[in-house]
Amino acid sequence: MSRIEIPVSIDAAPAAARPLLEGVKKALGSVPNLFRITANSPAALEGYLALSSAVAKGTLTPQTRERIALAVAQINGCDYCLAAHTYLARNVAKLGDAEISANRAGGSSDPKADAAVRFVTKLVHERGRASDADVAAVKQAGYTEAEVVEIVAHVALNTLTNYLNEALGTPIDFPAVSASAA
Repeated sequence: MSRIEIPVSIDAAPAAARPLLEGVKKALGSVPNLFRITANSPAALEGYLALSSAVAKGTLTPQTRERIALAVAQINGCDYCLAAHTYLARNVAKLGDAEISANRAGGSSDPKADAAVRFVTKLVHERGRASDADVAAVKQAGYTEAEVVEIVAHVALNTLTNYLNEALGTPIDFPAVSASAA
C-alpha cells in the first residue's frame, strides 16, 4: 500500500506533471505506478525522465541496461523494480530466465556483460566507491570510458527509482517478482 497518494489518472496529477505523464503514456501505452507516484513532484518526475531519456541515448545496449537495473534492484531489495525490469528484460531486451537470474545474482553468462554487472554490484555495495582495479576490469572487458560513465549513471538512475518505490510503497503493477526469492 502506498504511503502517499498516487494520482488515479493523468487529470488527477498536478498540472505541471500532466504533459510529462502524457508523454509516458504515449511512449509506453500506459502510465505505470512509478511515474504516477513520482508525479506528485513534477520537478522530480521531470528530472527522472530527463536523465532516463539522456542515458538511453548512450551506447550501452538495452540488454546491458536491463542487466544493470536487475542487479541494482536485487541489491536494494526493490520488488517493484525487480518486477518491472524482469518484465522488460524478458519482453524488450529478450533476456532468458537464466540470464535474468545471473544478473540478479551479480553476474552474467556473457563475459563482457559479466564485467559490467560485477562493477555495478561493487558500486552499489560500496556506495559508489570503486578502485583503480575495478574500473580497469570494466575497461579491459571492452567498455569505453564513456560507457563506464554510463554504467555509473544507470546505477544512479536505478537507485533513484528503487528508493522512490521502497520509501513510498509503490504498488506493483507488473507481474510480481520478489527480491527475497533470488
